[in-house]
Amino acid sequence: MKIENMKINAFGKLHNVDISLKDNINIIQGKNESGKSTILKFIINSFYGTSKNKKGKDTSDFEKFKPWEGEDFSGKIKYKLDNGESYEIFREFNKKNPKVYNENLEDISKQFSIDKNKGNEFFYEQTKIDEELFLSTSAILQQEVIIEKKMQTTIIQKIANLVGTGDDNVSYKRAIERLTRRQLDEVGTERSREKPINIIKRKIDETNLAINELSNYEDEKYEIENNKKEIVNKIEDEETKYELLNEIKKLNERKEIEKEKIKLQEKIKNENNEKINSIKNEIENIEENKKIKKEQILNEKKKKINKNKTKIAIIFTILILANCVQAFLIKNKILCFVIMLLSVVFGAGIVYINKRNTKNLEDDKDNIQEKDSAIFGLQSEMNLLKQNTKRMEDEIKIVNNNFNLKYNLEKEKIKNNYINKIDENELNNYFNLENINYLLDNLQKNINNEKINLHTLDINKDNIEKNLEKKANLEEKLSILSQQYVNLQNLNLSMNLAKDVLNSCYEKMKETVTPKFTEQLSDTIAKITNRKIQ
Repeated sequence: MKIENMKINAFGKLHNVDISLKDNINIIQGKNESGKSTILKFIINSFYGTSKNKKGKDTSDFEKFKPWEGEDFSGKIKYKLDNGESYEIFREFNKKNPKVYNENLEDISKQFSIDKNKGNEFFYEQTKIDEELFLSTSAILQQEVIIEKKMQTTIIQKIANLVGTGDDNVSYKRAIERLTRRQLDEVGTERSREKPINIIKRKIDETNLAINELSNYEDEKYEIENNKKEIVNKIEDEETKYELLNEIKKLNERKEIEKEKIKLQEKIKNENNEKINSIKNEIENIEENKKIKKEQILNEKKKKINKNKTKIAIIFTILILANCVQAFLIKNKILCFVIMLLSVVFGAGIVYINKRNTKNLEDDKDNIQEKDSAIFGLQSEMNLLKQNTKRMEDEIKIVNNNFNLKYNLEKEKIKNNYINKIDENELNNYFNLENINYLLDNLQKNINNEKINLHTLDINKDNIEKNLEKKANLEEKLSILSQQYVNLQNLNLSMNLAKDVLNSCYEKMKETVTPKFTEQLSDTIAKITNRKIQ
């Protein structure tokens, strides 16, 4: 690397100083306290920044070289690397990070890493020389010509790296630093908080706490499942009883219907019997009235006929006697003949009257006979009613027997269907219930209430299963976190082992390389200083 130009705006006692350097060796000459060491500090602080840390001194570089007058505290350096690339660094020392420009004066500051303590590490990334090595080799201050043991160690380390690996940047110190940094970044320590092992440990604790909180749901799920079984069994029992009672109710309803049919037929039969009895009474009344009336009529007719016969006989006897007397007295044949003819005519009239009375008597018999026809009609109607009543009695008996048989068969069938589901005594009692509708209503209410309870349990179970699913996921997560924690512990162990090995190897290297290096370095400095410094 070659510095081509330095422009010091304000740094320590230097103001508006512009220095251009040529190829090969450049010598800056000046009196004591003229600013030669300040120029060297300007170079160092421009590349690595101005520290506010005193580092064991009375004052820090920031306080020592900050100008007393004015606010400007800046400068720039133009330099060229060994690969021919030119850069310009402008630094305001009040600020932590500088501005880095390429040869086209493009700001490329963001292309380099920024350390939170050291700031922009552009110069280290360009040259692979850190501040400690730079101070041990390229920039040795006058009062620091004698190389301290710490500085020797740094140079020895660098040489050992170069000899061992061909790369002076592969150093023990950087390896330890990188291992430590990686250990801190990828693992962490007990004191750190936001590092992987701490984060995972915290997640493990949080996950265990969440799992413990969710573990209670397992007992709740077990309890809910038992309650569900009890409710389901109760619902099944209630529904079985409900079905049984419903079948018994329907059977009883059919029985009542058949009873009503039989009652209706019984009613008709009874009405027929009442009609038969009424007809019997009517016939008896008619016969009784007929008998009485017949006797009355006949008696009256007989009396009348007999009376008339007596009158006619008397008159006829009188006429005959009168005729005989007259004939005897008069002795007139014609008159006797006339009297005889009149007697015959009168006798014929008497015969005619008797026949007529006899005919009237027969007519009265015919009227009585017509009443006998009315009795015959009533008897026919009564006989028909008796036949219908007998037929209905037979039908009622058959229907009753058939229904009783069918009822008993249905009853046994129902019993057989439920004998294994319901206690036999309880089953028999159900067939004798009178308030079956009331019991059915209560059973339906109980079933509905239990179904609501079952639905509530299902909802609670779903919520619990969601929480148990979360628990399973958390347990799986815990397994992964635990494995990650073990892996980090193993990685941490490996890194500690690697650092132990590096430390052991480095100590052996120092015992071998350091004495020779110190001897050769002393000879070299002695030659450069004409044996003034050894």
